[in-house]
Amino acid sequence: MTKQFNDQNFDKDVVEASKEKPVLVDFFAEWCGPCKMQGPIIDSLSEEIGDKAIIGKLDVEEAQQIASKYEVMSIPTLLLFKDGEIKEKIVGMRDKDSLKEILEKYL
Repeated sequence: MTKQFNDQNFDKDVVEASKEKPVLVDFFAEWCGPCKMQGPIIDSLSEEIGDKAIIGKLDVEEAQQIASKYEVMSIPTLLLFKDGEIKEKIVGMRDKDSLKEILEKYL
């Protein structure tokens, strides 16, 4: 199930949780066309991966400090966290297979 990240839960649910398993975060905005196409792909990937990884979304309009901290300049941007740090930064829309391939390197 796709998680929803925000300013309040980001450190615990992303950074700390990535010490146990990889965490993929989709930085998006409601008004972003490519983000609307990426969203269902993220949901499908989350369902397929199950509890082997944590997959979620962060609305950059609601969590501007987090987006700024991680230098998210364009959306969609996906960050993959493992061991408390960013291992992959993916800018732009990606299909499920390419995202799964990237994620599986850290499982």
